[in-house]
Amino acid sequence: MGEKIRENEFERNELIKELIDDFAEPIKRLAFTYVKNWAVADDITQEVFISCFKNIDRFRGDSSYKTWLFKITVNRCKDYLKSKWFRSMIPFRGDEKVGVGTGLDEILVQKSEGEEISEKVLSLTVNYREVIILFYYEDLSLQEIKELTGIKTETIKTRLRRAKLQLRELYKEVE
Repeated sequence: MGEKIRENEFERNELIKELIDDFAEPIKRLAFTYVKNWAVADDITQEVFISCFKNIDRFRGDSSYKTWLFKITVNRCKDYLKSKWFRSMIPFRGDEKVGVGTGLDEILVQKSEGEEISEKVLSLTVNYREVIILFYYEDLSLQEIKELTGIKTETIKTRLRRAKLQLRELYKEVE
């Protein structure tokens, strides 16, 4: 009996290691799209995997692990953005964009390939940024986005269309 428990615990730990290897970076990027701060995105990523570790036995398999982890990430990000601490910090940021620091990580991201589109996507409101990131960057289907966000498919389509229009307008301003 004890051997069976150890075997199940080993399998559980291996699964969690695999999930971390496969999804830590996409989760961190997804969190960054919400909070626009790499340090906070790191913290949220850690919280997501702590939650995963605590609740892996409750995973029903109604969706993929990716969708499940992204759902936890989105919820953690929304909780952070609603938090009293975050809201109280906004006035102290002055002219700086909310959540964007000047750390080395941010500088490296700005210099990376695709800087211009990333900057424009991050300038969208959360509703539009969310669907663009999930659909185009994370390759989730409309159904997966619906499961993840709880938003109706038609609303997702509308937000994608409007986000693309806004991105086109942002590019026209640069020209």
